[in-house]
Parts: sequence; C-alpha cells; structure tokens
Amino acid sequence: MTVSRVLVVDDERPLLRALGVHLRARGYEAELVETGEGAIARGATGHLDAAIVDLGLPGIDGIEVVHGLRGWTSIPIIVLSARHEHAQKIQALDAGADDYVTKPFNMEELLARLRAALRRATPDVAAVAVVETPDFRIDLVTKRVADAGGNEVRLTPTQWHLVEILVRNPGRLVSQRQLLQDVWGPTYIDQANYLRQFMAQLRRKLEPDPARPRYFLTEPGMGIRFVPAPPPGEPGAASS
Repeated sequence: MTVSRVLVVDDERPLLRALGVHLRARGYEAELVETGEGAIARGATGHLDAAIVDLGLPGIDGIEVVHGLRGWTSIPIIVLSARHEHAQKIQALDAGADDYVTKPFNMEELLARLRAALRRATPDVAAVAVVETPDFRIDLVTKRVADAGGNEVRLTPTQWHLVEILVRNPGRLVSQRQLLQDVWGPTYIDQANYLRQFMAQLRRKLEPDPARPRYFLTEPGMGIRFVPAPPPGEPGAASS
C-alpha cells in the first residue's frame, strides 16, 4: 500500500507537532515545515501527495506558498486560516488551493477533507462519467440530465457549463471568482448576481427543495460546493 506524503506548513509549533502526530497515527508520512520559504524549497523537490498550508505565515505568506506550489505541482492543497481572514481565503482559492479549514478546527474534519482531496486527485475516469444522486442523474459524456424518474431535465448551455464544473469537483469548494471567470469570462469576475441567478435556476431544476439545497451548497462570499451524497438529515447550506 502506498503511503501518502503530506507537507504541513505552520509557524505554530504546538499545532504543527499535533498535526504531525495525527497524520502519522493514520498512516500518512508527514513533513513538517515552519516557514513559507521552507515550504517552497521542499515543494521544489517533488514527491509530495498533498499539502496543508497555514495562511498566516511570517515572511512568505500562505498565499505565496500556494502560488509557488502550483508552479510545479497539482497536488491537493488545503489552507488553514483564522476566522477573520476571509479575503485571504478567497485569494488562496483563486491561487489554486483546493479547500480551506478555519481555525480553531476539528482534527477529524481536517483529516476527512484531506482524504477527500486525495481521492479527487486520483479520479476513476469511469466513475466520474456519470454522477448519480437519489434525485437526479448527470451524464458528463452525453451531456444529458434526468430526474429520479428518468425524465430529461433540460439545461441551457450556461446552466450546463456551471453544473459541469461543479460536479467534476465533488466535495471541493469552487470559488465564486473561478466560476464567474470560467462560465462568463474574465470581465464578469465581479458580477456575483449572475452566479446567484443561475444557481437559483439550477436548484429549481435539480434540488428536491430549492430553498433548502442538499447538493449545491453555497458558502457565502466564498464559493459553491457540490456534495453528491449529503449525510442523512443535513439539508445543506443556505442558497445564494
């Protein structure tokens, strides 16, 4: 069995040690670094499977670390941030981070997000060709959508483009900026109203209860996450 090698970057030594202990206890190989400069130097040598990066680093900050790592690797990157670092979270996601966890955080949640990120990094091509939930089925090859009864759900080209980006990144928070740029173009990155309108349309077509979405979850001001199998009893986040 291959052991995943995880780079952990944080200048808080007690937290860094705790992360190392928990990762190693669960079978990961943890490499602990206290500075952004050290993280970029380590990343340049390769042979990493994922990275956990604190945004509030002295010297080279976490956003620069994400930029640096993205210069030569596509490994999953999870950023750690303080609650007040809202703008920095968005910058980190736009720089190429895959997800974020806010401090103080639950260690089990962080490890669950790491496992999900690693799974997404090695997708099964056959598995992602069709996305099925209890309420709809999306065929990414034929570009057809059907409801639970097998009836076709018609999407406009723009609606399809938006839903395709989201379902190809299951569990991952796709930033608002990225969605606006990829679907409408770089001149629309500040037009959040476009995204709100089209997500409302998609939820009316695909969600069993559009007012309480289960699958297309908005994190206000951050982005949207497609959750293909929400836990029972969890209605999801508020719509945008």
